[in-house]
Amino acid sequence: MTAPIAAADVTRHKWWGWGQDDVAFSVTNRPAFIDLARNEIGIDLANAPAPVAPVLTDHEVPATRLPGAVREQLARALGEDAIRDDDEHRVLHSFGRSLPDLFRVRTGAFERLVDAVVYPGGEEDVAAVLRIVLEHDLVLIPYGGGTCISGSVTPDAEEQRPILTMNLGRLSRILEIDDTSGLARVQAGMYGPDMEAELNAKGWTVGHFPDSFTFSTVGGWAATRSSGMQSDKYGDIEDIARGLRLVHPDGVAVTKAIPGRDSGPSVHEMILGSEGRLGVITEVTVQVHRSAPVRQVIGYMYPDWEHGIRGMHAIARSTDVTPTFTRLSDGPETKFSLALSSKTPTTTKAKVSAKVQDGLFAYLRSQGWDTSEEMCLSYVCFEGSKASVEQQKSIVKRIVKANGGVTLGASVGKVYDQKKFDTPYLRDFLLGHQVFGDVCDTGATWSSINEVHTKVYEAFEEVQRAQDLPGFMFCHMSHSYHAGACLYFTFAFPYSSEEQALEQYYRAKEAVQQTFVDLGSTVSHHHAVGVEHRPWITEDIGEVGVRMVEGLFADNDPGRNLNPGKIVAF
Repeated sequence: MTAPIAAADVTRHKWWGWGQDDVAFSVTNRPAFIDLARNEIGIDLANAPAPVAPVLTDHEVPATRLPGAVREQLARALGEDAIRDDDEHRVLHSFGRSLPDLFRVRTGAFERLVDAVVYPGGEEDVAAVLRIVLEHDLVLIPYGGGTCISGSVTPDAEEQRPILTMNLGRLSRILEIDDTSGLARVQAGMYGPDMEAELNAKGWTVGHFPDSFTFSTVGGWAATRSSGMQSDKYGDIEDIARGLRLVHPDGVAVTKAIPGRDSGPSVHEMILGSEGRLGVITEVTVQVHRSAPVRQVIGYMYPDWEHGIRGMHAIARSTDVTPTFTRLSDGPETKFSLALSSKTPTTTKAKVSAKVQDGLFAYLRSQGWDTSEEMCLSYVCFEGSKASVEQQKSIVKRIVKANGGVTLGASVGKVYDQKKFDTPYLRDFLLGHQVFGDVCDTGATWSSINEVHTKVYEAFEEVQRAQDLPGFMFCHMSHSYHAGACLYFTFAFPYSSEEQALEQYYRAKEAVQQTFVDLGSTVSHHHAVGVEHRPWITEDIGEVGVRMVEGLFADNDPGRNLNPGKIVAF
């Protein structure tokens, strides 16, 4: 068996933001985006100085609390190279990528850092660390790619015991592919792009592409009940993860990789979404599919949100099409997307494309469309044989037309497909200009989806008026199901001062989240619970449900050593 990679070779974010050090968002040649930022949130990006990357040595990093004797015991179990307790590793692993986490890390608010990071090379190492944790009454936080935006990997500021973060990045291999069953055993620390590339080379795909895909891991997907952009076809992680291995205080819990199970309450489901509260996921057996010979993303446009939702609903209910994904941006998001992609054309091809777009928008206005505020951009992805894709495209084109929309074609969809993982870099850019940009998502039924869409806007606008702050919100529909869909809201506003920033942020977020649960929607569709969504967990699953979850955690982890306080307060 191939030896695990070294801890030094594990992929990781920059310590203060998203992704790679040499990748950043830029407003260069984006005049429409500059105008949008000025008009909607009052920020003059054209004349503002470029943001300066934070420097860790500008902040005081608290010393580790890990006793030397415990560190020596960990080093004997794993090897010295698998222990990291330098400032940068500890800071990096003490924050996920939630807006509050990023704000705190950038401003040096290091209230409580993890005391060391351990990098196990296999399941035996994971078990050895867990034994040491229990022996010395430490706290253990499992860590995949650190992309969570719910505080799932963030230590409790009040925790007095030494805290270890376990980075699973060395567990990064596909162990086995069962070609007959279409199953792949994958170590939990394998990053999405690495797994997909290896599978693609053999003609397979998992088809799971969350927004965090480039920096998230298979085990992280399972631990947080992840959803991907292509869940319409491939399902959410609970549909994809067929089997699991979890190192537990009493041993290893194993769920069989089988297509169905009837063994009482599902241990498999208990582990999914458990966020490290039951142990450490070390393997996930995922369902894989043969890569489709043809894949196309087609763009469409609707005159407004109501027409677009009717179109999306009709596609979801059609018995003749099985899209890989369907997505609908509302008017404000379409405005944002067009502003973000609009650049001054410099090549002949770009100039021709701009003229074609201008002509299309002029025609739509002649038909009574509001092309500046109301029209809604949509994408539908098709996969299969050439004949199947062409047939499904034809059916969807008719559905779109019957619901007032027009077909834009494949070139628009290709641009979306190429840029779909870049948005998090924009949030870092905005933070550099003292602007918060964040997201809230929910699952709603088709019968309530329009009300949720309207009421969330009203709640956000009301709280921003009360705070005397400008704000911009937009939304898209994604992850379509037979009974409903996910609504994914994005909002942005400049905070008034560093001292008031997080208070202003939480007022806005709380207004949105409370509207979700008040209208019977989920507290989150796929962003986990962690601590950021924990205030609404009782309203989401009920008091009895909370007691059942607390009982599960208390029985399996009575000493609260495993990522305590996540999901529920226990």
